[in-house]
Amino acid sequence: MITLRDGVYTVALIGVLAVLIWGMDQKIKLAKKKIELVTATAAADAARKDANRNLATVNTLTITLQQERETQSALRAQQDQLRQALAKRAQTIEELKRENDELRDWAARPLPDAARRVRERPALTGAAAYRDWLSGRGAVPAAGDKPAR
Repeated sequence: MITLRDGVYTVALIGVLAVLIWGMDQKIKLAKKKIELVTATAAADAARKDANRNLATVNTLTITLQQERETQSALRAQQDQLRQALAKRAQTIEELKRENDELRDWAARPLPDAARRVRERPALTGAAAYRDWLSGRGAVPAAGDKPAR
């Protein structure tokens, strides 16, 4: 009888242990789901913050784009006004040339050599070439420099 009782106790003990293990397994699964939920919530919050930051950036860029378009429109209007003024000025000069023989003769004459040399310039590529060209044109020494003897 002792063996039967020991067998029943053993089976009962194994059953209790199985129920405890099953209960612990359920608690572990529940804890894992809670961790996944917390992680997903944190990821959603981070994504929401990123979306809000991106929305703010888009709004800023939209405002900047609108301002640049308005500025470009104003510059085009100013450019049109300058073109009209230039055309009017050119027309006035032509009218003056037709009216005044002395002015027409003066305008028809070629530029003096000194003025023509000022306008002559070799094809330059880059700032260094321009600086070298300017330096080689017989630059006037600064007021504090004394000529070498």
